[in-house]
Amino acid sequence: MTGRLGITDISPSISCGAYPARAVVGEQLPISATVFREGHDRVGCNVVWTPPSDPPGRRDRPPFLSMVPGAPGTDRWHATVTPDREGRWTFVVEAWSDPLATWRHAIEAKTEVGQSEQELANDLAIGANLMDRAARLVAKEWRDRVRTAAATLRDEDLDLRHRLSPAFEPELHEILLVHPVRELLTKSRRHEVWVDRERALYGSWYEFFPRSEGPVIDGRPTHGTLSTAAERLPAIQDMAFDVVYLPPIHPIGEVNRKGPNNTLITEAHDVGSPWAIGSALGGHDAVHPDLGTIDDFDAFVARTRELGMEVALDFALQVAPDHPWVSSNPEWFTTLPDGTIAYAENPPKKYQDIYPINFDNNPEGIYAESLRVLTHWIDHGVKIFRVDNPHTKPLNFWHWLIWQVKQEHPDVLFLAEAFTRPAMMHTLAKVGFTQSYTYFTWRTERAELEAYGRELVAAADYMRPNFFVNTPDILHDSLQYGGPPMFKIRAVLASMMSPTWGVYSGYELFEHVPVRTGSEEYLHSEKYQLRPRDWEGVRREGRTLAPYLTRLNWIRREHKALQNLRSLRFHSTDNDKVIAFSKRDGEDTVLVVCSLDSHVGQTATVGMNMPALGMDWHDRFAVQDQITGDTYHWGQFNYVELNPHHEPAHIFVLRRYGT
Repeated sequence: MTGRLGITDISPSISCGAYPARAVVGEQLPISATVFREGHDRVGCNVVWTPPSDPPGRRDRPPFLSMVPGAPGTDRWHATVTPDREGRWTFVVEAWSDPLATWRHAIEAKTEVGQSEQELANDLAIGANLMDRAARLVAKEWRDRVRTAAATLRDEDLDLRHRLSPAFEPELHEILLVHPVRELLTKSRRHEVWVDRERALYGSWYEFFPRSEGPVIDGRPTHGTLSTAAERLPAIQDMAFDVVYLPPIHPIGEVNRKGPNNTLITEAHDVGSPWAIGSALGGHDAVHPDLGTIDDFDAFVARTRELGMEVALDFALQVAPDHPWVSSNPEWFTTLPDGTIAYAENPPKKYQDIYPINFDNNPEGIYAESLRVLTHWIDHGVKIFRVDNPHTKPLNFWHWLIWQVKQEHPDVLFLAEAFTRPAMMHTLAKVGFTQSYTYFTWRTERAELEAYGRELVAAADYMRPNFFVNTPDILHDSLQYGGPPMFKIRAVLASMMSPTWGVYSGYELFEHVPVRTGSEEYLHSEKYQLRPRDWEGVRREGRTLAPYLTRLNWIRREHKALQNLRSLRFHSTDNDKVIAFSKRDGEDTVLVVCSLDSHVGQTATVGMNMPALGMDWHDRFAVQDQITGDTYHWGQFNYVELNPHHEPAHIFVLRRYGT
């Protein structure tokens, strides 16, 4: 806004304040604004940062947080706040004409050119009056000192230098910055920041299908249960994952059920796709009988919590043709001219086993039922939902549903599985989604990784990425042909670049065979059939990436620098097959140098952006590799060799000399 003073370009402000900005408890949130006024008088600026438990008119002590000027000539002011609880915080930027700063500048300029005490008589009187005003604002223990400065400015028996000296003491100056004399006070409108719990920004996800965790009998897999799946949880904990993500656990439709590799031909033992939800056995609020009961689900959630993890459950608003909703509420779907209900299509793909919901038919009923289903699972201990294909549902629906949930359950988080156009992906984040799947899976070259990383940092006020290296739908070409070293490379990039990352079960076994050349679908996709794995056998034989994933996750836990997005910075290399980036949190700095070539060794000279590391250009420092333990001594330019068949990446922790 522009009032008596100008206040513009306030950040964070999402879509001109239409949606709250986002932060998490303990995150350092930068607030900035452009503040200016006519003429040459100095201005000051502060932010009033109000927690959710306080009414809008009340201020915590101190009454405001001072903002500091940025680069000279930009009129940009900055402050950093750190929320300490969940909920809806607000902030107001206040600007004012700063008569003390104006007076100081005038005195300094006039004395520098030698103006006399007589010529400065009015200036001295103005300064004394300002000190009188300041004395009424400072804390009690400082009042006498400010009053002494005022009296000294009026003491004509002293020479000019001694009259000015108390008013220009650095310590007093710092106090008056915190308790300024303010004129022409101008306030911005109130801005909102929704603060989530830490898991909204930081965490490691592991996805697996409970139904594949059954025993193999006479060479034939049997359907796993939630109880047998719980036996897998300690191994997931051992890899230091935080979130266990389950695909839909509901009854699966019988009508048009898909067979292995997405075929239309099925046999009696075919299990179908979990995303074809609903049958005569129940719908979105039921547990598939082959998995167990709701009590078994409660036990699974409890066991996950005992191990220090939590469950994320799929929330897929679509149905199988025999879902109970189809008969109870046929108006929720689209009826074709021939009288049949339209199944899902994304030409040329067809999903005959799924009916999409038409949100323009009886929206009140659909909204209410969606909220009821979510509340049901929240009551059973689910605090994270991975939402399937949210970009195929109306934005206003998600905006309503998510904030309805958060009114009662502010700790519930929503991950948007929306591999879609940027405008939709970003707007889903703005309207309320806690996290977003991203394009990371398809970013493999240095230039595109750097560009995408910078794009995500620029959107950090509202969009939090979740870098999955693979999903049941996405087996990227790089993994199909890159060999085990590429599995390491992609895991390093995902876990170090993004504060939240994830793997789909089988990644640690280097599963890489597609259903056909040119496809990103897995052969024998677990979406359509049971896929038991010999976890114990591969562990004994050492054919697993699990120890490497474990180390990556522990590095993330040990270093706060890796638990934020805003500090991601890239450094130059003279080889496009090598990427370098860093993250910082105070004195904790992690630097990653990673090869993008899984076949051939690469060398590069890495040019450090030293200010991004909090250092001067001439500084030197030690780097310790968190994978190998090796230590090197670096400066601005450094030579590296990376062998993909040994270690394709350095994950360095920086140590300044003398610390």
